[in-house]
Formats: sequence, structure tokens, C-alpha cells
Amino acid sequence: MKSYIKVKDILQRKHFENIEVIAGNEGISRLVKWVHIVEAPNVRNLLSGGELILSTGVAWKEKDHFISILEQFIEAQAAGLCIEMGTYTSSIPEEVIKIANQFQFPIILFHKEVAFVEITQDIHTFIINHQYNMISNLESYSQSLNKKLLTVEHYSDIPKFIQHFLQVQVIIVISNKEIQFTPNVTENERIKLLKMIEGKGSTTGSTYSIARIPINLLGDQYAELIITSKERELTDFDQLILDRTATALAQFFLRELYVEEQRRLEETEWMTSWLDGEQSEDSISEFLSYQVPSSKQKGGTVCLCKIDSFGQYSNVDLTYFKLNFRTIFEQRGFTTLSIEKRNMIIFIMLNERSVGTWKKRMEEGIERLLGTKLNVGKLFIGVGKYVEKLTCITVSYQTSLETLRIKERLSKQSHSYFYDDLHVFRLISLLNHHLDLSEYVLEYLGPIIKYDKMTNGKLLETLRAYLACNGSKQETAKQLYIVRQTLYHRLEKIEEILGHDFMNHEKRLVIEIMIMSYDFLLSSKPVDVQGVGEM
Repeated sequence: MKSYIKVKDILQRKHFENIEVIAGNEGISRLVKWVHIVEAPNVRNLLSGGELILSTGVAWKEKDHFISILEQFIEAQAAGLCIEMGTYTSSIPEEVIKIANQFQFPIILFHKEVAFVEITQDIHTFIINHQYNMISNLESYSQSLNKKLLTVEHYSDIPKFIQHFLQVQVIIVISNKEIQFTPNVTENERIKLLKMIEGKGSTTGSTYSIARIPINLLGDQYAELIITSKERELTDFDQLILDRTATALAQFFLRELYVEEQRRLEETEWMTSWLDGEQSEDSISEFLSYQVPSSKQKGGTVCLCKIDSFGQYSNVDLTYFKLNFRTIFEQRGFTTLSIEKRNMIIFIMLNERSVGTWKKRMEEGIERLLGTKLNVGKLFIGVGKYVEKLTCITVSYQTSLETLRIKERLSKQSHSYFYDDLHVFRLISLLNHHLDLSEYVLEYLGPIIKYDKMTNGKLLETLRAYLACNGSKQETAKQLYIVRQTLYHRLEKIEEILGHDFMNHEKRLVIEIMIMSYDFLLSSKPVDVQGVGEM
């Protein structure tokens, strides 16, 4: 559909039988928006662009005045100048013709007297009828586009629709990452167009005419739709078509995001119920055959990644992290499924290789992950028990949560990422859930903690090292960087407080557990020893 009227179209109308284009012939493709009769010497503020000027030249008999008014027309981006010859103007100065040719500004001469009123009436009727047809075509385009939206499966069909209608180059940029050209262009042309659209500014001096519009979703710009042409200047009608198309694309993208969000929500709900132990073996098998059809899992585990200040990271950062995680562990024989829950990302790790090597491969993957630039904050990782039956994945999930809880309590110490390696701390955590653990700690260690607080005797530190060295006084002194005489004095005091049998097997075992329990409790809150204060 021809959405514009050019000077050359006007020249085909009646009243233009006896005309001559004496200058700016290359500009007869300029667009005409209106017809204006001008006889004043100063029109700079009277024109808005696209006017075809009719005049007798009565006010510009002198060459300087003529040049001045011509420059005003060109500056105002008028479509062209029609002059009636004979009554007030007999010739056009060469300087005027030269300037008009330089700027490709058409100067058209009427060699016979014409009625400007009849010309303006005819052309204005022509323009108004054309505008009406444009509105009708715009409405028809909108209806056709809305119908097409019902069957479109990919957004690329919509740029094809506008391209076919306007015969322009269409470019769609999605989040500054995915760029599609319709129709496709050569690599050189692609580079030229990309440079042009990346300028985001004026296209003055460019061979392209360009129009662009953002596509906003939920208050944020999601994409940008751009049309450009080398053959013609884009018009208001093109802009209206562009606007309607952008609206259609926004509706399509919103629908796709809604469907994706619904699908993701359904998957999240399903996987959450799986982690809670509510899915049967058949339903798990059906889910995995759809999600990872090529997977041949031999059991699996759950890996929790808790990210410090989780809420401050964008979806892009979190997606990048998950892609990194998946790539690293797929190379090590794991298929990963992930969901986000509160401030954690939960990865269900499906083992594809030998069960005997799963832990080693997990360790390698974690070290590789932590050595990668992740664009996220401090990371806590907890890996639950390995289960051979995927219906028991809830066991791995619960133990991975427990691993994280223990590791966060013991963050100042070096501990494994695996639940299986926490050994006695699993028992301590369990006791802490069901008993007043601090009471038991103080029963065995209270007097020593109190003594240290009052005298800075470092008895607890000495006891910890002595037990770790299996009662070797030489090794203990070496580890504590003290002389043996100092160590003997401290051990005598420890024996006085704990009793001479504190190194007997059963009592020693309980004391070691209580020291670990003290560390466990101290990591989250102070331990009060009979009103002495924080220990």
C-alpha cells in the first residue's frame, strides 16, 4: 500500500498540464503533506515541513529576496516550490536554480495562469482521501495482525508481516542480545545497519530513513522494533504501522512469558513435591523422560547453593550461575535440574556414571565452580546423601539442608561440602534439636571455660590440642608453641578440674564431643557459664 504522496504524484494531477521542472528534478520524490500559498518574504515560522508551496513570486522580485525565501523553504523542509510565471515573475535567477539543484529542491513553473484555489482544493481533497484510505488500511492491517497473533508460534512471523506490508527492512533487538533481520541481509549490510541502530541518534546524512519503537513489558523495555529504508523516506503512516506491530509483539511476548512462567511454576511445584517425597516412581520416570529423555541415571543427590544477599542479584546473574553450574557438572557425568527456593538454588544431580566415583566428581566440580567468576556473592554449598532410588531424593534434600545448617554454624572452620563427611557434627546437630545441648557442654567444660575467662589460662585450647595429639605431650607442646613445663602445669590444672580419669576412653570420647558441641553452639550464640558472661 502506497502510504505517501510525492511531488511527482501531484504533477500528474489536473492543473499541472503546462508545467516545467527547472530545478531540483532529483527531489520530485519528496513527500507532500499539504499545499500552502506563500507571498510573504518571511515564512520561517509558518511552515512545518512537507508543504508544496504555490506562489506568484510577487514578494521576491529581487534576487536576494528570492534566495532568502528559497533558503527558508529548504530549511523548513518544504516539498517544493510552484511559481506562476508571467504576472509578477518572468525569469528565475541562475543562483536560485543552482541552490535548488544543490539541495534537490524542486522548482516547478506554471507557464499559463492557474487558479491556486482550484489547485489547493484538488490537492487537499486528494490528500484527505488518501489519509482516509490510510486510516482504513491501518485498521485493516491491525485486524489482520490480530488474527495472525492467534496462530503465530514464533515472534519472527510478526516482523515478516510488517515487512511484507511496508516493503522495508525490519530489525528486532531483544534485550540487546538477540537481533533478527527481516529479510536477512549480507554480512556487510548487517554491519552497516548495526552501526546505524547502535547510534541511537540522528540519521542526518545517512542514506537510510529509520523509525524505531521500544517494546515494553511490565514497565521495562524488553525489545526494540526498527524499520528502515534506503528507497524512500518513512512517513507517519509507517510510524503508525510500527506502533501497531510493536503492540502485537508486546502481546505475543507477554503471552510467551506467561506460558513460560506457568510452565516453570508447574515444574517448580512438581519438583518441590518430589523433594518432599510426594512423587511415585512412575511419575518421576515420566517427568524425567520428558525433561531429560536421554538421561540414564544411576541414582543421584541434592546440591544446595545458598547465595549471600540473594535478592540483590538479577535474573541474568542467576541464570548465568545456573548455566555455569550445569556445564561444569555435565562434563563430570551429572544431569542437573534446578529450582529456586527462598535464597537458595536447589540442584537435583542425576548421576550418569559409576556410583563409586560420584563423590570425587562432585568435589572436582565444586572446586571448579568456586574457581570460576560467578557474579554472585558468598556461596554456601551443601551436598546431601547419595540415593540410588530417586523416590528417596527427599532424604538427600533433607540431609543437604542439614549440611548447610551445620556448615553455616561452623563457617570459621574448614569442613567438607558433603553430609557424609560431617560425622560427629551430624550427631551434635541432632542432639541440639532435641536437647538443651549447652547444659551438657557446661556439665563437662563449664569449670574450664570459667577458669579461662577469669585467668586467661588457655586450658580449653590446651585440652583440645592434647586430645587431637592423642595424649602426646611432645606433639602438644610443639603444636601450641609452648615449653613442656608450661604444658605440664596446664595439664595438672585440667586434671584437677576434670578428674584424673579424663583420658579414659569413655570419658575422653564424651569430652571430645562436648568440645565440638561447644564450637557448634558458640558459632551462633554465646554460651553463658553460670552467670560468668559470654564464653
